Amino acid sequence: MNSIRQVPTRVKSRRTEANLGAEREHFDKQQLSSISKAINSAETPVKEKHARRIILGTHREKGAYTFWSYALGFPLAGNSILSWKFCHVLHKVLRDGHRNVLQDCMRHHSSLVEVGQVWGNLHDKYGQLVYIYSKLLCTKLEFHVKHADIPPNLEVTDEVLERTAGTDINNVFQLTVEVFDYMDTELRLAETVIRQLNTSIAISTLTSGQCRLSPLIQVIQDSSHLYHFTVKLLFKLHACLPADTLQGHRERFHDQFHSLKTFFNKARDMMYFKRLIQIPKLPDSPPNFLHAASLAKHVKPVVVMANEEEPEQQDDDDDDPEPLIEVSEVSTPILQAQPQQLDIFDQTFGPANGGFDERDLQIESLKRDLELLRAELERVRAEAQRYITQLKSQINSLEAELEEQRAQKQHALVENEQLRMELEATRRRNAEHEGLQTTFIEADKKAQATEQRYNKLKEKHTELVASHAELLRKSADTVRMLSATQQTQEEVERTKHQLSFEIDRIKQDSDMKLEEQKFEVEKLRRDLEEKMAEAMRIKATLQSSEMTSEHMNSSMTALQAEKERLMRSVSEKEAELSSLRQAAQVQQSSLQQERERSSRELGDLQGKLQEKSSQEEQLKQKLLEEQFALLQGTITEAENIIQDAVDKLDDPLHIRCTSSPDYLISRAEATLGSIDKVKKGHAGYLSNMGDAGALLRALTQFSHLTADTIVNGSATAHMAPTDHADRLTENCRGCATESLQYLKELKSKTTLPRADPAAIRIIIQKILNLGQELRPKGMDVRQDELGDLVDKEMAATSAAIEEAVRRIDEMMNQARKDTSGVKLEVNERILFSCTDLMKAIRMLIIASTDLQKEIVEGGRGAASIKEFYARNSRWTEGLISAAKAVGWGATEMVESADKVVLHTGKYEELIVCSHEIAASTAQLVAASKVKAERGSKRLTVLQQASRQVNEMAANVVASTRTGQENLEEKETMDFSGLSLIKLRKEEMESQVKVLELESQLGNERLRLGELRKKHYDLAGVPSEPVSEGNGETSSLAHPMSMSPKPSKPTLMKKPMLAQKPNTLPKNPFK
Repeated sequence: MNSIRQVPTRVKSRRTEANLGAEREHFDKQQLSSISKAINSAETPVKEKHARRIILGTHREKGAYTFWSYALGFPLAGNSILSWKFCHVLHKVLRDGHRNVLQDCMRHHSSLVEVGQVWGNLHDKYGQLVYIYSKLLCTKLEFHVKHADIPPNLEVTDEVLERTAGTDINNVFQLTVEVFDYMDTELRLAETVIRQLNTSIAISTLTSGQCRLSPLIQVIQDSSHLYHFTVKLLFKLHACLPADTLQGHRERFHDQFHSLKTFFNKARDMMYFKRLIQIPKLPDSPPNFLHAASLAKHVKPVVVMANEEEPEQQDDDDDDPEPLIEVSEVSTPILQAQPQQLDIFDQTFGPANGGFDERDLQIESLKRDLELLRAELERVRAEAQRYITQLKSQINSLEAELEEQRAQKQHALVENEQLRMELEATRRRNAEHEGLQTTFIEADKKAQATEQRYNKLKEKHTELVASHAELLRKSADTVRMLSATQQTQEEVERTKHQLSFEIDRIKQDSDMKLEEQKFEVEKLRRDLEEKMAEAMRIKATLQSSEMTSEHMNSSMTALQAEKERLMRSVSEKEAELSSLRQAAQVQQSSLQQERERSSRELGDLQGKLQEKSSQEEQLKQKLLEEQFALLQGTITEAENIIQDAVDKLDDPLHIRCTSSPDYLISRAEATLGSIDKVKKGHAGYLSNMGDAGALLRALTQFSHLTADTIVNGSATAHMAPTDHADRLTENCRGCATESLQYLKELKSKTTLPRADPAAIRIIIQKILNLGQELRPKGMDVRQDELGDLVDKEMAATSAAIEEAVRRIDEMMNQARKDTSGVKLEVNERILFSCTDLMKAIRMLIIASTDLQKEIVEGGRGAASIKEFYARNSRWTEGLISAAKAVGWGATEMVESADKVVLHTGKYEELIVCSHEIAASTAQLVAASKVKAERGSKRLTVLQQASRQVNEMAANVVASTRTGQENLEEKETMDFSGLSLIKLRKEEMESQVKVLELESQLGNERLRLGELRKKHYDLAGVPSEPVSEGNGETSSLAHPMSMSPKPSKPTLMKKPMLAQKPNTLPKNPFK
């Protein structure tokens, strides 16, 4: 009984397993159907419903295992459209799929890279798109695996971006570079798609154009977020690093900004995008990262997808739509499997209750309820999806408004901060102004006080000077008065002496008279009795003498008073003189102090002058040492350059390098000129050791030209006869030895004055003479006939062009008579393009002739034109060969056009003739450009004419191909009536034909290579390349010579007589 009760549980378990298996099988079937319909070889865009089912499948199984298991089975390497649509679906799955999709896709990163490389090596329009798209997807995978916080749809907030960038400025710098690379791949894909649409017939309203344009919707979504990331990161970098360091980042951002703006503008004008996506508008100018306030003006570009509800009309072979969420165990396959399981239960255990059970009724009612609920659920889901879509659009618009409000708020905050800072700055300026004004007032007061003191001192000084002068005058007066007083005193003394002498004399006289009187008295006494009368007379005389003595006494008293008065006056004058002497001593002491201060200042100035003189001497000595150090460094570098050139002589790789004698002669002549400059610079340095600039420049040029002469001399010796080669190599080594010896003498101060490059000049002259001996002689034409031959060939070419234009006009008239409709239109287009090409060639011939005349007139000097052509024989032969090639190409084009119009020729012949004419005219331009001056206006005219010829030749090719496509009827491929075996057989036969055609193509390429080698031999061009003229290899040289190993020859332009193939290994010394 217990075992019977356990039977329903076991049966229910088996039912669940069967239901799960059926459900998985149904899921796989539905995914396979959606993937097959989304990724196919039809040139139509991927349907949104198929891509949506694939994305829902990734959410259901929480990964992309099923997608990759089916996708890897597609022949991605065999069909470019299939690969393109696979990349588109993978991009959508990465953006909108489950988060585990990124890790599942990363496991197949190598397969994605391999698919891109396969299509990158093929010349297919969709193949090039697949190559770029695969590179974009690989970049996307690597970026999001490295930065797991940023989801593949790039929808993150600024906080998440800040957290991902971190605080380390190195991480921010690296993240910015990675975002730049990410944006470059997005823009490159968009530019390639739009460029292909511009160059093809496809437009956005056709399925072929929509097939290319549909992935750009994801590119627009990605690039808008990447632009916002770049702006945020760059503002953060500019806040931490100087502006000069980020100059490269700003230039790269400006390029991406203009490219992205151009892409958005072009996409906005296309009808295909108008109904699917709302493309944001970028500002007119990029943000100014040097101004932090510009961040507030930045508005995040928001992409809004159109609210387009794609009708879920099922195809005949479509499965049921994928549910958005996982329903419980009850599903359609379960319901379909339940009746069969119930029958098996009934067969095993028999029907319950006589074939009727209430549980059957419950099951039926539950089924009906479940169906109703499922229908209701589907309706609710559809309504919810519609609401979700509407809410998403509203959220996007609200986010845009919020972002705009945030930007406005940030802008207002920044403006407020700026105003606050400006207010604080104004306040600080006002305070500083007030302080400065106070300081100014104080300084003004101080200046006024100083000026007043200066004026007072000046007045005092003036007064002192005046008083000093007055004192000097008073001193002189005093001295004069003193001298006069002294004279007066001397006179008084003399008078006094005289008076005393007179008094003494008078006294003596008086005494004598008294003695005489006494004697007389005695005598009178003796003769008293005898001379009484005489006594009375003597008595009267004595009385008169006494009166005279009194008068003399009064005179002495007056003289004594006068003496006392004079003594008082002298004492007063002496006191005044002493005061004047004291004032003079004070003035003299101040003058002595001023003199001492001036002497001290003079001593200080003389000390400073001596210090300056010593510093100047030191600087002069340092300048001399630095100049000599620079000279030694330059000489060391020159020795290294020449030694490196000598080492190349023994280098095995250098053995295969060759050069022409003409180029060796030009290098040797330039080296001789540099030797003269070295001698001149040497003499100038010896005369002025403080300026070594001329010698440094001359030594730099001398070392490079000498090394170039040595290397090219050795390269020329590889093609010269044995005797000349040995002598040339020996002279090159001798040149290097003498040059190193001369540089060694210049390097030492002791040997510097007697250094002489005469030995180097002798060896260079020997190399020049050997180069003259090795120059090739004329081959077919004598050199005196080259000038006439050039004019004849140019005239013949002009005549051939005129004849070609005339024949094309005749063919045009004949075609209008014989044909009509599409054929006439095709013929007219081809002949018109040929006529335009001939006119462009005619203008090129005229410009080349004018430039040739200018070259001859400017370069011949006193020689004649024939002598100029003979002296430049190889250049002349190049002009002749180019003119012949142009005339021959024009004739062949006319013949091919005639055959195409008459339907007896092939369109490919006309295309090849166009390429041949373009190559020949390019050769003519190159041959004319060799001798032309860089700034020549006629050279500019010739280059413009050459570009016009290339454009006209491209028009001929385009017209021919367009006409061929219009006239050829493509066979429709209908394989509907073939069985699998027949299709397999047809496929094998088609592969056999492809292999046969590839083999024929390879054989023809080999044959073309051999023909061109034979052409080189017949044209006289050596198998080894020869450099000529200015040492540069001609731009028309053999394009395959860059590889050191011989490889399969490719289609290239045929070089003419004046062309020189490159060296097998590239010569690094030219």
